[in-house]
Amino acid sequence: MFCISLLTLAYTFIYAQPLYAFEPDNAEIMELYNQARELFRKANELSSTDPDSANDLYRKTVMRFETIVRKGGVKNGKLFYNIGNVYFKMGDIGRAILNYKRASQLIPNDPNLIQNFKSAKARRMDRFEEPQKKRVLKTLFFWHYDLSTATRVFVFTLFFVFLWLAAILKLFISRQYLTWFIIFASIASILFLGSLLADFMYQQKYRQGVVLSSEAIARKGNSAAYEQSFTEPLHAGTEFILIEERENNWYHIELTDSRRCWIPAEDAEFVIHAH
Repeated sequence: MFCISLLTLAYTFIYAQPLYAFEPDNAEIMELYNQARELFRKANELSSTDPDSANDLYRKTVMRFETIVRKGGVKNGKLFYNIGNVYFKMGDIGRAILNYKRASQLIPNDPNLIQNFKSAKARRMDRFEEPQKKRVLKTLFFWHYDLSTATRVFVFTLFFVFLWLAAILKLFISRQYLTWFIIFASIASILFLGSLLADFMYQQKYRQGVVLSSEAIARKGNSAAYEQSFTEPLHAGTEFILIEERENNWYHIELTDSRRCWIPAEDAEFVIHAH
């Protein structure tokens, strides 16, 4: 266990450092961004000798980044990645995971993001086991769950183009292998297109969220008068999808192990805000 802890700390130190540069086209936003980068640099320098001052600088850093998002209307994967890194350094795992998830919507194949996201998830207190049904689905439809959206788009496009090229070639050359290739390319195109459509429909139907409070009491109904759903509270970084939202600021949610409960709206935030 001690060795594992050391590896985790080393992993965290290596991957939670870098900020990504992007190029805002607004002078005011650029100034905020440059200020944030400088504050982050100073905070890193103080993190080992003066953690309190470092945390104060991290807070100022994230305030500037979030001002860029909120007031500047900037929805940039690298910016969300930077925000996630700052929260990670502050030890706020809930908001780190929330912003890494936001970044994943925009730059899903980024290697640093993938590593940092895994590192943040490893530090969550809650551990949920996936239902057997979902594990079977992940095995059967591995291309849907294991490949990124960008990779699936590329593979679909490749097979779709080859399908039409083979079909055109079949008009001039009558070969059995072309027929089999057309069948194979058609099946592959349908599978990957279906995977992409399923993702799109899922995003439209379900809102993904993350618990931000250090402890969120899950209830069996939409008020504090109901019994607790579990013996232990939910903790920061726990991911969920929204089932229902009540006007009294309670969310009916489904956890990754398929259990459902109610939590106060103030304890969580959605990856994508409702328009």
